[in-house]
Amino acid sequence: MDVYEALYTTRMMRRLRPDPIPLDTQARILDAAVRAPNGGNTQRWHFVAVDDPELKGELAQLFRQARAVEYEKFSTGTGPMATPAPGVDPAAHAETMRRIKGSGNYLADHFEEIPLLLFVFAIDDLGGANIYPAIWSALLAARAEGVGGVMTMVLRNFEDTVNEMLGVPVEEGWKMSAMLALGYPRGKWGVAANRRPVQEVSSRNHWDSPFGVEVPEPLWPPQQDVPAGLSAVG
Repeated sequence: MDVYEALYTTRMMRRLRPDPIPLDTQARILDAAVRAPNGGNTQRWHFVAVDDPELKGELAQLFRQARAVEYEKFSTGTGPMATPAPGVDPAAHAETMRRIKGSGNYLADHFEEIPLLLFVFAIDDLGGANIYPAIWSALLAARAEGVGGVMTMVLRNFEDTVNEMLGVPVEEGWKMSAMLALGYPRGKWGVAANRRPVQEVSSRNHWDSPFGVEVPEPLWPPQQDVPAGLSAVG
């Protein structure tokens, strides 16, 4: 798979089939993840793959409770995504959140069916500088294998319980960064079209100075003709 195809079409998949992911596929996903750049090559990460049905059932109950906590925060305007980013239409933001909640409801309702949960832990991670490249590498590798997934952090609302359930040696400094729900998607891959264009979210040399190029449409898949708007401006 072309690297740009992977970059443009890897998106959060919350509607997943229950079909198991073969161990050799899981190995390729994690082997790609551990090749990710990390500070000083210290590799302060650990991955816990969960596929035991009983454990998944216990985690499912916890996930639904954690998600209720998250949406309670959202309803009171205190959640991390409660307020739209500067320049984003509030109505459009509300519609995006509505769609995400809908697909998230499916994930929560069918949590026990998710074939693989991948919990990601790190030590002294400097805000995620080391672990998030590894997580993104895992998702890109999964895309190449036809496996979809979503990264979620809602279980950090019950971090102590998760640590106990998974036997995490917290005394060594390990902290949960995220959980990936992985499986073969029910939906289709495609380029995310609902993104603000480059020129609206980028500047050159100084905040709010024009970036200098307009990108009216996604640049992948490549077009025979260069889009008219992709030219130096200003």
